[in-house]
Amino acid sequence: MALYELTIPVFIKTLHNLSRFVDKGASYATTKKFDVEVLLHARLAPDQFNFIRQIQIACDVAKFCGARLTGKEAPSFDDKEKTLEEVKARIEKTIEYLKTFKSEDFKGAEDKQISQPRWEGKHMKGSDYAAHHVIPNFYFHVTTAYAILRHNGVELGKADFLGDMPLK
Repeated sequence: MALYELTIPVFIKTLHNLSRFVDKGASYATTKKFDVEVLLHARLAPDQFNFIRQIQIACDVAKFCGARLTGKEAPSFDDKEKTLEEVKARIEKTIEYLKTFKSEDFKGAEDKQISQPRWEGKHMKGSDYAAHHVIPNFYFHVTTAYAILRHNGVELGKADFLGDMPLK
């Protein structure tokens, strides 16, 4: 399976699932009669990022994956989301950007040298970048967002996380 198929369509699907997590969180807050901001600012541990930041990072990981592997410019997001609507818009903007990629954009991406400032001059091949950095990092932040909501009582299950399966 090529890098495009392992990343972009799966990220789009998972980001749609993440948007549904947000909807379920909002519904839960309404049902239980508390401000949804409680969930948006919730975290699993005092030294961990809150729910909003988990979503921001998941979106950034997905968009930078496409950009770095193809050489295309990624849109800049300001990380200023504070409301449910802004969080949902961030996810949607990321999905719309990811939809601009085509499989052919990833030609040669497996062997492309990828680096970023945090790696202090080090690099890795595109295939390693996707397998060892992007995919685990993306799912770490999506899973943490899911866990924050579950920890706070939102009724989410494995089917919500997995979403629609391409069953034949």
